[in-house]
Amino acid sequence: MKTPLRETAKVAGVLGVLGVGVLVGSTDWLAAFGARPSGERLQRIIRSPQWRGSAKDGAFENSVPTAKMLPNSMLNTAWRQVAGGEQRTPPKAIPVRRLTRADFTQPPPSGLRATWLGHATTLVEIDGARVLLDPVWAERASPSRLVGPSRFHAPPLPIGDVPPLDAVVISHDHYDHLDMDAVRALANDPNQPCLRFVVPLGVGAHLERWGVAPARIVELDWGESAKVGGINASLSITATPARHYSGRGLGRDNQTLWASFVIAGTTSQGGSHRVFYSGDTGAFDGFTKLGKQHGPFDLTIVKMGAYGPTWPDIHLTPEQAVAVHQQVGGRMLLPVHWGTFNLAFHPWEEPAEHVLEAARVAGVRVVLPRPGEPVEPDASPATLPEPIDAWWRQVVSIR
Repeated sequence: MKTPLRETAKVAGVLGVLGVGVLVGSTDWLAAFGARPSGERLQRIIRSPQWRGSAKDGAFENSVPTAKMLPNSMLNTAWRQVAGGEQRTPPKAIPVRRLTRADFTQPPPSGLRATWLGHATTLVEIDGARVLLDPVWAERASPSRLVGPSRFHAPPLPIGDVPPLDAVVISHDHYDHLDMDAVRALANDPNQPCLRFVVPLGVGAHLERWGVAPARIVELDWGESAKVGGINASLSITATPARHYSGRGLGRDNQTLWASFVIAGTTSQGGSHRVFYSGDTGAFDGFTKLGKQHGPFDLTIVKMGAYGPTWPDIHLTPEQAVAVHQQVGGRMLLPVHWGTFNLAFHPWEEPAEHVLEAARVAGVRVVLPRPGEPVEPDASPATLPEPIDAWWRQVVSIR
């Protein structure tokens, strides 16, 4: 005889199985987690000076001791996640400048233009070439399309309207920097015949699992460079050190490398600009050396959001972002990695206020455009958002 309790347990079991199936399906049946490096890719990885250990139990390491989280801070971090009273999401709509491919028809008169599209995603037009940094169009910074931190605003530019690119540069494999669906869309876009993906060691394994042809993938170790572009305009893209970690949630962390990047443009007419992109990083003493080797830079694109007191080694604060800009020899600072996802315990607008004050004190030229608003370091001040238009204050009153 069936009892109500047994029937309830049976129904609960069926619902549980269905729920797991829906969740797994929302990761494209685990494809979003990517792939582990193997074969010749793995052999190249274990030859890297950044790799420690064997192919079986080794991992990439930072150049200085680095902790993902301070010892004995897990309980405090969990408490802040639940009980923190910060306004971590904007209470009103963020003002976004809507873009189409037509907005990129005319090259920047100065030769260098950057358009922040939200979080770290930035389209850089440099000396006749185009580079897209860390393209994330996903609704959530997560392997799942159903759960995880969701966007504060829609991408300013539809992914189908991205103009023809020379390169996509990906700094590391975390979900808020490497978006499976965006990679697939760009790789399959017939308007992107020359596109190459320039990534740190090991990240190519994810891309190949998602259908990117190996010939379109360039994997770099720190200090290695790649040439992309055509006859009239070409780029040198160099992977440089950063202080962070990697992993997409299945298996061990740090099986792929992370990096900052130097993007140097040249044209047949002799024009040239230099851009530094920090990727995700914490502070360390390598940025001064990097600046001496590769700088100065017309533009630095430096992350500043998602910092926290219990993970100080792996994410820059706004004040540290200003310091990194100075250390590498930057002329204009475009801070990124804020204003799009709730990934930390600070108020959502706090990074903008703090970087603005730090830049004022340091005498650093900083721009804080709305998502979709382009900036040109060489343009006249009248064409730049200077003095700063603190647009975020329209969204929420600063406490």
